[in-house]
Amino acid sequence: MDRPRPCGCKGCRTCLICEAEYKIDIKSPLYNKQSNSYVYCPFCNKAWPGWDVDEFKTHPNHKGEAIKFPGIYIDLNFLSDTEEKLLINDLDEIPWDLSQSGRRKQNFGPKCNFKKRKLRLGNFIGFPSSTKFVQDKFNSVPILKGFKTIEQCSLEYNPERGASIDPHVDDCWVWGERIITVNLLADSVLTMTYNSKPRKYNLDCVKTYPSVLTDDGELNTVSHSYTVTPKYQEDKGPIVRIPMPRKSLLVMYGAARYDWEHQVLREDILQRRVCLAYREFTPPYLERGDKYEEGRDILLQAQNFF
Repeated sequence: MDRPRPCGCKGCRTCLICEAEYKIDIKSPLYNKQSNSYVYCPFCNKAWPGWDVDEFKTHPNHKGEAIKFPGIYIDLNFLSDTEEKLLINDLDEIPWDLSQSGRRKQNFGPKCNFKKRKLRLGNFIGFPSSTKFVQDKFNSVPILKGFKTIEQCSLEYNPERGASIDPHVDDCWVWGERIITVNLLADSVLTMTYNSKPRKYNLDCVKTYPSVLTDDGELNTVSHSYTVTPKYQEDKGPIVRIPMPRKSLLVMYGAARYDWEHQVLREDILQRRVCLAYREFTPPYLERGDKYEEGRDILLQAQNFF
């Protein structure tokens, strides 16, 4: 099962198609939805007891005792109905590639070897011109000041394929602090579980460069690096559910970016959902960084739209 299957899955990754064809028995993760789960509210920037993400709509009439959950910014109305429709129509004119766990993808960015920390341009020539307006809209979001996109990835989640994505932290050697998701076609949920594996995901790189943002989402004006430190015993942290409403923009940074793994559960994909994920370089690959020569050609190509 280590080799890719016709559906796009390999190894321990599965979808409904290969589970049926190969008689693979998959057990969904068991989470305590009663006493250890919280729903993030984008209006008060706190997480309140619960599992159903629609509970954030009861703001300000939350129940229970909230916990702080820094590192999340949500613009609930980032795209208009017209912009969403045009974007989806244009994306569907571009070929989709099969991906793991029932997803399809369109990837525009450099080639990265995360284990060897090797970076190369590959066939990256820029981004589809039909998506340029999305990056242009980033300029109106204060928390994204100075963000330079170097990877744009379209991901399709379809309930007919049982699409999902496993818990992970986006690699920290080359992908910078701010991780952007633009959500299309359907409401969705990002489920956060505490990362008890601080030696994975090249997290050791984080302490070597300054943070872009403070915990409050303000631009960091001092040379301060984020420190990844254990806050909970393994598998003892809470589960935090982040709403990703249709047409919204989500920015993950700081604590949410580094201390927590994020995932999309199969049970939360009820209809076709497409998201655009955007990533920036870590400071060493930007101008005046010690690896700028390696990143320069990629930064130049990232200014192109075809």
